Amino acid sequence: MESTLEKIDFESDEESPLTLSQSAGAKQSFQFETSSHTSIPKFRTLRKLQFTAFHSVYVVLFKAKINVLLPFGPLAVLMHYMTGRHGWVFFFSLLGITPLAERLGYATEQLACYTGNTVGGSILSNMLLVLGCAFFTGGIVHYPKVQRFNQTAAIVSSGLLLMAVMGILFPAVLHFTHTEVHFGKSELALSRFSSCIMLVAYASYLFFQLKSHANLYDSVDEERENNGDEPEEEDVPEITMWEAIAWLTILTLWVSVLSGYLVDAIQGASDSWNMPVSFISVILLPIVGNAAEHASAIMFAMKDKLDITLGVAIGSSTQISMFVIPFCVVVGWIMGQPMDLNFQLFETASLFITVLVVAFMLQEGTSNYFKGLMLILCYLIVAASFFVHIDNKSDDD
Repeated sequence: MESTLEKIDFESDEESPLTLSQSAGAKQSFQFETSSHTSIPKFRTLRKLQFTAFHSVYVVLFKAKINVLLPFGPLAVLMHYMTGRHGWVFFFSLLGITPLAERLGYATEQLACYTGNTVGGSILSNMLLVLGCAFFTGGIVHYPKVQRFNQTAAIVSSGLLLMAVMGILFPAVLHFTHTEVHFGKSELALSRFSSCIMLVAYASYLFFQLKSHANLYDSVDEERENNGDEPEEEDVPEITMWEAIAWLTILTLWVSVLSGYLVDAIQGASDSWNMPVSFISVILLPIVGNAAEHASAIMFAMKDKLDITLGVAIGSSTQISMFVIPFCVVVGWIMGQPMDLNFQLFETASLFITVLVVAFMLQEGTSNYFKGLMLILCYLIVAASFFVHIDNKSDDD
């Protein structure tokens, strides 16, 4: 019995060094595996970032077929410095801005997947052409369904636009009827006073929309979900939120650069094409300048998201008429520059009729392809009017 115990103790003593060496080796192996595992996530993170960057570039710059027009932008810049042919510079700039506008709409849609529908030029182009094309394409895609949008928000926006027309109309009427108390001063004083009132109204509108009555601006899709209706499938974003913001910034900067060359070539394009400057500046140029709004509004209408479409078209027009224009008048007042709200009688009348037509189209809270067609045809009438119109600045009558 004792020999057996001695044998066991002996065997255990012999095996203990081996066991310690194995445990030490296992510890070293564990340390090596731990260090290797800590390096693997870093490598995977780097690979993931590289893949995400290449995927984002591919999706934004190469996936859409319209991006074949992107090289015309740099080509317009080269022609501006090498040839000086303003007609071709203007034409190539138009082609180069077109895909940028579509990509801006895509980036806006991707950003809306993260931020919601509240994150969404020329007033005439936005209200007639942009909104008309959006209603028309949305009505065709979803025929025979009648598309619906937030009626309350549309009516409030229409009221703001009518108020903007009032602020712009009276200085022009006062000027062309020669009924000023102090000639040359009453018109300017009225414009400055009206601009201050319009800025107060726009600030109140923002508080009304974002704070006090934000529930009135819930989209139709949200109301359907609250009523128990089956929600439509949500769009899955293809790029991250920060990538969408970055692409919006890059594309906006490039659009602004091309727009500068476009504006510089207007007079030369007018001479070479034998086309009135007023037609180019009021009709063609706003189409290019609002190309981003145009593309995004149509895409959202085709996806039955008319609340975003109205936010893009009507919201942009409201911002221009109720904030940008009066703000410029106030800034000019501060700088000592006599800026007023007199946009000439023909332009003011065109704006007044446009706002009335759009207000009647929006009062029901529904849209179809026929409403869109009527808005487009109205825009064609306005465009034809400006094509045969020459604004004689020397004639006050």
